[in-house]
Amino acid sequence: MDFNVKKLVKDAGVALSRVVQLTEETLGTSEKTELDAHFEHLADRANATKSWTEKVLRNMEAMLTPNPGNRIEDFFYEKIDKKKPNRLSNLEYVGIDMIEAGNDFGPGIAYGSALIKVGHCQQKLGQIERDFIGTAANCYIQPLRKFLDGEMKTISKEMSILEIKRLDLDSCKKRVRKARSMLGQQSESGISPEVILDQAERELRVAQSEFDRQAEITKLLLEGVSSSQAGHLRCLHEFVEAQTRHYAQCHAAMQELQRELAGVSGSSFHPTTSINSNQLMENGQQQARVVFDYKAKNGDELSVLQDEVIRITKIPEDDDFILGFQGNQCGRVPKAFLEILSYK
Repeated sequence: MDFNVKKLVKDAGVALSRVVQLTEETLGTSEKTELDAHFEHLADRANATKSWTEKVLRNMEAMLTPNPGNRIEDFFYEKIDKKKPNRLSNLEYVGIDMIEAGNDFGPGIAYGSALIKVGHCQQKLGQIERDFIGTAANCYIQPLRKFLDGEMKTISKEMSILEIKRLDLDSCKKRVRKARSMLGQQSESGISPEVILDQAERELRVAQSEFDRQAEITKLLLEGVSSSQAGHLRCLHEFVEAQTRHYAQCHAAMQELQRELAGVSGSSFHPTTSINSNQLMENGQQQARVVFDYKAKNGDELSVLQDEVIRITKIPEDDDFILGFQGNQCGRVPKAFLEILSYK
C-alpha cells in the first residue's frame, strides 16, 4: 500500500498543533474564540433535548418491556432486521394457568367456572396490553430513537467539526500575533518577518472563513431542534390517546368480568344488616357505579372503591343509604356515592 508521507507528516503536525492549542486554552495561557450567546443558547438547548430524550426513551422502554432480557433480545432482533419473537405476557401466562386449573377443578362448580372466566379475562387483558405496547412503540418510541440516531448524531458530528475549526482558527491567530511581534527582528529561518506575517494572515483568513461556514451549518442544525420538539409533541399526544384507549379497554374488560362473576352459581352472600331476604326479593336489584371511595364506618356498612360496579337494592324507609352487594359481602352504602346504571 502506498503512503503519502508528506500528507501524513502534515496531518500529524496539524493534529499536534490542535492538541497544543487545546492544552494551552485549558491552562489559560492562550486565548479562545467564543461563540455568540445565541449559538451557545441553541447548543445548550440541544444538549438538554438529547439528554432528556435519552432518559425518557430508556424509561419508556423499561415501562413497556420490564424484563431487561427481553429488551436486549428485542434490540438484537432489530439490529439484524429480524422479526421479534411473539412472546406471551405475564397476564396471558396467568390466564392460561387459571383456565387449566378451572377445567381441572370442573367448570360445573362455582370456583372452577370463576377461574375460567377470570383466566379468559387475563388473556384478553394481555392482548390489550400487547396492542398498546406495539402502538406506543410506533407512535412515540421509534420517533424518539430516530431523532437520537439521526438528527442528534449529525449535530454532534458537526459540533465536533466546529470545535476542530475553532482550534485551527485560534492556532492561526496565535501565529499571526507571534509574526507581528517579530517585525523588525532577524528571523532565524532567514525568511523575512514580513513574509512570515503575510503567510500567517492568509492562513488566518482561510481558517476564519472555514470556521464561519461551519458555525453557520451547525447553527442551522441546532435551530432545527425546535421543529423536532414540535414533532415529538404530536407523538406525545398520540401516545396519550393510545394509553387512554388502553386503560378504557382494560376497564371495560374488568367490568364485564364483574358482571360475569356476579352470575356464577354457588355465590353466597352474608348480609350484615337486619334486612331479610324476602325484602331483598321484593325490592329487586340494580347495578350502580361507585362515584367516590367510601370506607365503612360500622359493621353494617360496605366499603367500596371509585369506578367499582356493585349490585344494589333499596332499603325500606331509608332515603340516604342503599344496600350494596360486593362479592360475598353486602352492607349499606350512601346513595350520594353511587350512580345507578341499570336494572339487572
